Amino acid sequence: MNQDVIWLVLSCLGIAQALFLFAYLVSVRKASDKTNIFLAFVILGLTIRIGKSILNVHFDLLPWQRNLGISGILMTGPFLWFYGKGLLVNQKKLSPKNYIHIVPFVLFALFCSLIPNDGRPISYVIYILVFAHLLLYLGLSTMVYLKGRKKVHPQRASWYRNLIIGVGLLWLFYMGNLAGLIPFYIGGAVFFSFLIYIFSFLFLQKHAFQLGKYNASTLNKSESGSLVKEAKALLIKEELFLDANISLESLAQRMQTPPRKLSQAINENEHKNFSDFVNEFRIEKAKQMLSDPKHQQDKIVAIAYDCGFGNVTSFNLAFKAKTQLTPTAFRKQAQDY
Repeated sequence: MNQDVIWLVLSCLGIAQALFLFAYLVSVRKASDKTNIFLAFVILGLTIRIGKSILNVHFDLLPWQRNLGISGILMTGPFLWFYGKGLLVNQKKLSPKNYIHIVPFVLFALFCSLIPNDGRPISYVIYILVFAHLLLYLGLSTMVYLKGRKKVHPQRASWYRNLIIGVGLLWLFYMGNLAGLIPFYIGGAVFFSFLIYIFSFLFLQKHAFQLGKYNASTLNKSESGSLVKEAKALLIKEELFLDANISLESLAQRMQTPPRKLSQAINENEHKNFSDFVNEFRIEKAKQMLSDPKHQQDKIVAIAYDCGFGNVTSFNLAFKAKTQLTPTAFRKQAQDY
């Protein structure tokens, strides 16, 4: 198998995967996924442009066919911007005035047979203007990201940032190729394939397209960390963890914050659920009691209840998971020292 065939296969695999993602995103009907329609058209626009690159290498395309492929760039920019506004500004629907941003794509596609694309200087000017259009929307998208990144969940902001970077790298490749700095023309299609498979991996991991459990949260990293510090201080100061009936809702009420935000903060900063979070304090208390000669005669079950556990079984399991020792073995080890 020669090198040209390898590049062709890699490029075609990327196109096939991109079309799969487009079809999936268009089919999503959940309310929280409405912005995915904008992402779908970002991918479609890039696919049209990359498809043209692949065909242009292996076939003698007519000028109108080349123009039709180039028109995909005029679709990509506006929908990248729309997608950012949907993710970070919560603008889920296009207003009538927004449709003017799609007009350049529609006109270019409709009149593709009349637009010069035959190697004359005017052809290069038009090509540069098309990519200048994408650069404009990359700038607008970056502004949306910079203004909205602290107002939404960090995962959502980082996903949009990475998408801008990916599209920006494709823009740089084609401009570099036009300037003669990057002679490997089909490389854009190969890079697109890798980019699409990275997006697909993120999709399968539910890190980007679904954006995790706290998809609609506006809690940022700083606020999240402050909530956890406040929760820890309250649990320690008032020893709330000794109450076997302590719950996420009751602690959140004491802190005057929504339970969902507190849950998110614990998940993101401690990487555990509320029950495990509270059990950390209970186990530390139990370790103190098991090591204290004053409690040497206390039964394990009594220590379990005194530390806030509802039953001795859950105490034993949590204690061993944390210390790799049973409470009895821990007490014996402490006495030996």
